[in-house]
This record gives sequence, structure tokens and C-alpha cells, in this order.
Amino acid sequence: MSKNRDAIEAHYAAGDAGDLAGMLACFSDDIVWTEAAGFPLAGTYVGPAAVAEKVFGALQRDWDGYGVAIDELIDAGDTVVGLGTYSGTYKATGKPFQARVAHVWRLVDGKAVRFEQITDTAEVLAAMS
Repeated sequence: MSKNRDAIEAHYAAGDAGDLAGMLACFSDDIVWTEAAGFPLAGTYVGPAAVAEKVFGALQRDWDGYGVAIDELIDAGDTVVGLGTYSGTYKATGKPFQARVAHVWRLVDGKAVRFEQITDTAEVLAAMS
């Protein structure tokens, strides 16, 4: 196991436990977090506080049971890729969804400096309409 993979595994484990501080623990102070174009939260956010508020907080506010089940981590040294499935129910419509996702993490010495989300945004948007 690598330090970088360990950091991302700890991030996902904290997410599963509902531990926001644990999720943010591996983030660098200037992490650049990019949500996919077409995703409801599309855009780029800089810093742990921005990600916590604009991404994690918004998902919790708008969705019931929103989560990610990561079924594979690919360790490529300074890049770790998480493959899995998003799921949740949009509060405003009551519609559930599932969508495959890839998370591309770039790390330096166990700290995430960049994150990119790649997902089937059509599945998410369908639950919202």
C-alpha cells in the first residue's frame, strides 16, 4: 500500500462514516476540486472549506442518502483513481438514481492537491426532473 492510496482509502472510509473532518483530512490547503460539466454542482472549487460547503454540504442539503460506493482503487503512484457508483434520492422530486463514477485524485506526499469527477450526469439530472 502506498501513502497516497492509504489517504484516499481513509477519505472514502470517513465518507462512509459521515465524518466530514476525516474526509477533509487528506486535502491540501489549496486542493483544486472539479465537479463534472453537466453535474448539478459543476465547477471548480479551491480549498477544503469550499469543497465542504459547495459540494458536500450541497449534496447533503439536496439529496437523501447521497453516497458513493467505491469498488476499485487504482494506485498509480501520485495518481489514485476510485471507480464506483453514486446513488441517492433527490429530495425535491423523490426520484432515486444510480450512476457509475470515476474519481481521479492527484496527490503529493499523501495530500490530495487535485480532484476530478467523471460521471454519467444524465442519470443524476433525470432524478432531478
